Amino acid sequence: MYEVLKKSGRAKRARLTTVHGTVETPVFMNVGTAAAIKGGVSSPELKDLKCQIELCNTYHLHVRPGDGVVRKLGGVRKFMNWDGPVLTDSGGFQVFSLADLRKIKEEGVTFHSHVDGRLIFMGPEESIRIQSNLGSTIAMAFDECPDALAEYGYVSKSIDRTTRWLIRCRDEMKRLNALPDTVNPHQMLFGINQGGVIDELRIRHAKDISELDLDGYAVGGLAVGETHEQMYHVLEEVVPYLPADKPTYLMGVGTPANILEGVERGIDFFDCVYPSRNGRHGHVYTNSGHLNLLNAAYETDSRPIDETCGCPVCRQFSRAYIRHLLKAKEILGMRLAVMHNLYFYNNLMEEIRRALDEDRFEEFKKEKLAGFEEHPVKNTVMRTGWHA
Repeated sequence: MYEVLKKSGRAKRARLTTVHGTVETPVFMNVGTAAAIKGGVSSPELKDLKCQIELCNTYHLHVRPGDGVVRKLGGVRKFMNWDGPVLTDSGGFQVFSLADLRKIKEEGVTFHSHVDGRLIFMGPEESIRIQSNLGSTIAMAFDECPDALAEYGYVSKSIDRTTRWLIRCRDEMKRLNALPDTVNPHQMLFGINQGGVIDELRIRHAKDISELDLDGYAVGGLAVGETHEQMYHVLEEVVPYLPADKPTYLMGVGTPANILEGVERGIDFFDCVYPSRNGRHGHVYTNSGHLNLLNAAYETDSRPIDETCGCPVCRQFSRAYIRHLLKAKEILGMRLAVMHNLYFYNNLMEEIRRALDEDRFEEFKKEKLAGFEEHPVKNTVMRTGWHA
């Protein structure tokens, strides 16, 4: 059940109740691509970092260790010892990232595994079967993710195929959820809106998929090369055409500033590899901007990463110590930086929810953005589902 508790313009403060627990939104999903947060952070530790929901990847878990293995072990939540909700990405983005290795047909996509080169076929039914084996709380529909700047004719045909695939996903999930041995018979399905940066196609596709009355809707195909301004424009145009009584998810986004802008435009769910990958490279987030802990300026800096942060890392360790660990290639350095970044993101979402509850989101957003501009973050990645 999805309930909107408060609104500020298009921004929503809401609650999604699932069989695996309640998710307060807006929310950031911590990315555990292969059922683990890269950087040595375990699922139980995520509780102390204010994580509400984890994201895992269908393609990666299908390739290794195999969704059949995960099913035998009780599903992905039991497999990684996480008792909260899990969303599984359909694998579509990964499949279509293999541009030189895949062949698209109406039935689905044939491609080569990036691990061992073996030939794999994945279509709507295969993706949903894998996700059913994983037993996630929320499954994403299998879609085609064309280049954000692809030409009109191709994108038009692509979104129509994605709609046909979405119907097949819905029907297969309904069949699987009715089986007596399904890992999670209450699995939810989110559809994905595509259309590049072409307003007409985005809106047409949003209208088409909204008619299917799914559990939620995502805006996909962004953060893949277009400008931030183009992304914000797409959200402004398309979100009003998605069901207001269903959660809305912006896939693969993004920076703290992106999140604030997304919330303002009506987004509930976010995910991105930035906090974990940037953390492993010594890039950390603070309320006054981004820091590169590898810089010599922090060699003798006894302060925590962020003096306003209450995370376990900032309560116990200094910038100088974490910098030393990173320079010495000690795994603990990466682990501490990742833990701080995840806490920062999850805490930011908590602050956003509080600001919406207290009818001060617009003021809060301005203050946060002003602080971030002090040391603008230079992200090391764009959207990727390959590794968190």
